[in-house]
Amino acid sequence: MTEVLIVGAGPAGLLLAAELRLAGIDTVVLERHPQRPGYCRGFNLNARALDLLARRGLAERLVSEGWQVPHAAFAGLPATLTLAGTRTDHPYTLGIAQTRVEEVLEAHALALGADLRRGHQLRTLTQDSASVTATVSTADGTEYRIRADYLVGCDGGRSTVRKQAGIDFPGTASTRFTLLGDVELAAPDALPIGPTTGPGGSVFVVPRPGYVRILTTDPRPPADQDTPVTLDLLQRAVDDALGRPVHLHSPRWLSRFGNAARQAAAYVRGRIVLAGDAAHIHPPSGAIGVNVALDDVFNLGWKLAATVRGTAPAHLLDSYHAERHPAGAHVLASTQALALLADADADVRLGPVTDLLTRVARHPDGNRAFTETITGLDTRYPMHPDTDHPWLGRLTPDLPLTTADGPTRLTELLAPGRGVLLDLTDDGTLREAAAGWTDRVDVVTATSPDHPELRAVLLRPDGHTTWVRTSDDDHLDGHLDGLQQALRHWHGAGAPA
Repeated sequence: MTEVLIVGAGPAGLLLAAELRLAGIDTVVLERHPQRPGYCRGFNLNARALDLLARRGLAERLVSEGWQVPHAAFAGLPATLTLAGTRTDHPYTLGIAQTRVEEVLEAHALALGADLRRGHQLRTLTQDSASVTATVSTADGTEYRIRADYLVGCDGGRSTVRKQAGIDFPGTASTRFTLLGDVELAAPDALPIGPTTGPGGSVFVVPRPGYVRILTTDPRPPADQDTPVTLDLLQRAVDDALGRPVHLHSPRWLSRFGNAARQAAAYVRGRIVLAGDAAHIHPPSGAIGVNVALDDVFNLGWKLAATVRGTAPAHLLDSYHAERHPAGAHVLASTQALALLADADADVRLGPVTDLLTRVARHPDGNRAFTETITGLDTRYPMHPDTDHPWLGRLTPDLPLTTADGPTRLTELLAPGRGVLLDLTDDGTLREAAAGWTDRVDVVTATSPDHPELRAVLLRPDGHTTWVRTSDDDHLDGHLDGLQQALRHWHGAGAPA
């Protein structure tokens, strides 16, 4: 028996394990591969993902190792989407291998006490009103059963969890396929970095340490897209596209991906939950996949932990679907649009659309709005009670603060994974109003010289603002009613006095 069973030890599964262990939840992670794959799927973290990771003290070690690009990843538009001036503490895209991100997240989860079982594959699952039971096989052929209060599928686009739970996965099937090869070039100068167009198509080359990543259209995709890609197949596709031979060798990873866009009909079904690619797949345009998966998990972790502990209000776990399903739909629409724009030459009707968006992106306000939309920096969850304060529902900026212990930052206060009530008045009334929730919410008295108008801010454990009081509210009677309403809505009933 465990409290939460996670299937899949990619970035989503590892981060979720850490989030649950921060809250003291017994957590087991199953991963069917005996060891981490020897290839790397992705190479960037966007500004939104870095802002979230910073709320747990995980961003800076990654930032120190990667390289910073001050714009968002975007193909098909002859305009740079700059991150300068956007609502983020990290105005850049970070170039860093996903394998390294996984190493950092795994070490974090294990240090917190997560039970990671590599070479353990989920076979079947059943759920009832009280638990989920999974049958698991191991690399040595043995089999066992494990029962959990909740099971979370972080097992990718072909999710076994989603299929066995009977959750529909509507959307559009792939109509085009791209070959991917991490290979070496016999003559490095034979193919430049970036796009090269030939008589039969185009080839895109991305530099990697000691090799290159090559992307080109699969001219003859098989009926079964899972048919393995061979070096000969990639070689023929590259030569046909360029109209000349470019010798490839020493493949590290060969794969094929399509432009399918699908989203799970439900992110929560009973005691089974989906996150990351198990909940949504989309074209890789914008290189946003791992970033959205981390966003899912930050939203889910604290809610699932509170549900397991029994302190959550009845609606809390369902709010994961209510908040992240629309965000996932937004990502699907954006990546599909980017894929179309990147292929605009194949359809002259898209030329005017590209021209219009380019003009919008070259306007400073349009550039900021465009960039925040692409990266998820415009994410705003509905709040209760709702007001027109610009922070409400958004990730609270990383405020510099001074407490009785000295200078600190808001991200440091969020590192334990608990809610935070930032009291900038120190008159005792806020602490008294929140007294019933101090087992779940830390009340911190501080000053914030950058924002003298602030009186108090309530944050969820994922760093999003749920209630704000400013100097404009000082004259309002009952202004603390909104605080207690927000505490009840997100953290459950307060303890009796």
